[in-house]
This record gives sequence, C-alpha cells and structure tokens, in this order.
Amino acid sequence: MASVPRTDTATRRIVLLVAILASFVAFLDGTIINVALPAITREFGGGLPVQQWVVDAYLLTLGAFILLAGSLSDAFGRVRILAIGLIGFGVTSLLCALAPSAEFLIVVRALQGATAALLVPSSLAIIISTFSGQAQAKAIGTWTAWTGTAMIVGPLIGGLLVDTLTWRLVFGINVLPIAVTLWLLMKMDKQPARTTRPRVDVVGAILGAIGLGGPVFALIEQGRYGWTSPIVWLPLVVGVVAFAVFLWWEGRTTDPMMPLSLFSSRNFSAGNIATVFIYGALGFGFFVIAIYLQQVAGWPATLAGVATLPPTLVMLLLSSRIGAWAGRVGPRLFMTVGPIVGGIGFLLMLAVGVEVNYWVQLLPGLVLFGIGLSITVAPLTSAILGAIDESQAGIGSAINNAVARVAGLVAVACAGLILGGVLDLPGFHRAMVATAIALIVGGVVSFLGIRNPPVRDETSAPA
Repeated sequence: MASVPRTDTATRRIVLLVAILASFVAFLDGTIINVALPAITREFGGGLPVQQWVVDAYLLTLGAFILLAGSLSDAFGRVRILAIGLIGFGVTSLLCALAPSAEFLIVVRALQGATAALLVPSSLAIIISTFSGQAQAKAIGTWTAWTGTAMIVGPLIGGLLVDTLTWRLVFGINVLPIAVTLWLLMKMDKQPARTTRPRVDVVGAILGAIGLGGPVFALIEQGRYGWTSPIVWLPLVVGVVAFAVFLWWEGRTTDPMMPLSLFSSRNFSAGNIATVFIYGALGFGFFVIAIYLQQVAGWPATLAGVATLPPTLVMLLLSSRIGAWAGRVGPRLFMTVGPIVGGIGFLLMLAVGVEVNYWVQLLPGLVLFGIGLSITVAPLTSAILGAIDESQAGIGSAINNAVARVAGLVAVACAGLILGGVLDLPGFHRAMVATAIALIVGGVVSFLGIRNPPVRDETSAPA
C-alpha cells in the first residue's frame, strides 16, 4: 500500500513521537527497576551486590555498546537500527520478566542493555536530521522532557506494579509502547538507501566493554572480597589497561566508533565532562532514595515511587519552554545555574531522618532538584549536538548518551564505597552530599567550558 502523503508538520510530529517512545522505554527500564530491587532480593537473595548488578548489568552494556550503535545508526540507517533495537528490547524484556534466578536476571539485563543501546542514538539523530534552528531546540526540549522524566517516573510505575501485582511486570510493560513505536515506524517516510558498505569497529566495541566491565566489577565486588583479592584487583587492572588501549585504538583506526576528533570542539568536550557529573549524580541519587525509603523508612514500593514524582511534573512543565529559550540565548547560563540549583535540592534532603516527614524533609529538595534538572538537560543536549556536524548526529548523540549511562553505571558501582555494606541514615546523608557535590561540579564545569554559539535566524515552525 502506498503511504498517504503528509505535510511537513505531520511528518515532524511522527518523527518526534517515534523518537520519544523509543528513547522512553530505554530510559524507563534503567530506573523503573529501582523500586523493584528490594522485592527482587527478597525473592532471590543477594543483598546490595545483587541490587547493584541488576542495575549495572543493564547500564554496562548500554554504555559499552551505545557508541557502536551510533556508528551503526549513521551507517545502516536510523530507522532500520531503531526497528532492530525495538524488537530485541521487547524480547529481552520478556525474558527478564520470566527470570528464574538472580543470575539469569543479571545476564538477561545485560542483553537488554545491549538492545537498548540501539534505541537512543537513532531516535535523537532523526530529530537532528528533521528539525533545525530554534525548532530543533524546542523539539530536543520536548524529547528531553518526556525521555528525561522516564528516569524519574519509572519508580512510580514500578512501585505500583510491585505492590499490586509483581516486580516481573516492570519488564513486561515494555511490550505495548514497543508495539506502538514499531507501528509508527512503518508510517514514516522511507530513508534513502546507503550507497557505501559501512565498516563496524568490532575491536573498539570489545575493548570498550572490557574497559568498563572490569572496573565496575571491582567496585561492586570489593565490599565482598576486599581490594587485595585478585578477584577484585585483576579485573580492575585489566579494565584500566583495556580502556587505555581503547583510546589508542580509536585514534588509530580509520573507522572508529568514537571519533576522538569530535572532542576538538570545546562545547562537545565540556558538555560531556559536565554530563559525567550531572548524570552520575542523577543515577546515584535516585538509586539511594528509592532503596532508603523502602528498606530503612519502611515505605511500600508505590509510596516510594510517588515520593519521587514531583521532579517529573516540573520537567514536563518546564523542559520544552527552557529548550526553546536556550535556543535563543545560548546554553551556558542554563547549564551553569541548573546543576547548582539541583545540588542545593539534594543538600536540603539532609533533613531526612529514619522517620521520614515527606512534606518537610524530602519534597522541597525534590522540587528544587526538578527545577534544576529542567534548566539543565535540554540546553546540555543542544550544546553538545549543536557543536558537531549534522552528518555525525548519530555518533555524537551516542557518545553523549554513553557518557551519561557510564556515569550512572560507575556512580551506582561506587555505592558500596559511600554507603558501606548496608544502607542506613548516615550512609543516606553521605549519598546526598556526594550527589550534591557532583551536580555543583557539573555546573562549574559548564561555566568554565561552555561557550554560547552564534544564534541562527530560524523561521521554521516547530512541530
């Protein structure tokens, strides 16, 4: 059947919706798991290390292969890679829901992360290639509002499923949005076929995975075996060496999955450094809050999820507007002020005690953090992707998303160092301070490193 002719506005709306849905499921699955962790360890055992691995197995492969996925997106076509990723993500989600043991769940979570890596670069790249100027900035703001809130609204959805049904459905709910996204993909205009045969950086992908996996394994397992155990220090050494070789290889190979030349752009480099601190703080902070409210304060999973909803509402209200505003005046001010405001929000949570008074001890900090995150995220994405050529949008967004996921991965892996073996009130306070410091450092890095690009006169209307 021939496709129905569409206006540019209709096409843009479909593209934006596809990008939002595809990224939403990937981001959602990275955080919806947080409130399910106590239920998973009640069924399978394993304590904090199993909780860390269930989170980090997903983030590890997502971070390791998202760079390769960016190259695949640019080489084989963004829609094709997006479709493959959606199908793979749906299958692995169902396997997670049926997991008979913690070990099986951790392995399948790693496979799920690898398929999720195909989703984010392709979805953001189709926005970059469809929109331009201020319309692009607003579209990125809208994409950011919906996909970014998935990182926070996940605990709410997960809590409802854990308390009313089963933790296994936190994975099963992925099937419906994936089916809708695949249907929308079929309605999109066909992209031109590639005329050259692409080459894939397999060596870089392997080195990157080892370079991330070794240190993460060491950070998680050091609490069980100690730093002097070869089970800990050997993977650490191998991982560090592999990552060094990875950087050497990416500068040497003719088809790198992470072109080091992109980092010659000041905004691209500074933006990714800021991303390390901002997204590391985001991943770690909400990991700790979700577990603390359940295991220490004794809240049900649903209530713990509802408690973290205010930042979501703030982002839905502000992100699109701030994205458009930053497109007019430049990202530097937003990227400086936003993380610092968010860091102050986490410092307010030092008022939390064993008996949590939500309205006084948590809510003010969460709202302030939501404001700070809304100010930060869309300008951050625009600054980074606006610093590179449109033809490299896929790999550029892949690098930034890899940096964000790896930052969260390492931050969660460091949980044992900050919290100790068991999460208690002093450990919670240390976590809030560490999160706040990371956010404030992200703001300082942005102030020192980001420069506002010349603002183009763009008259095209947003979708």
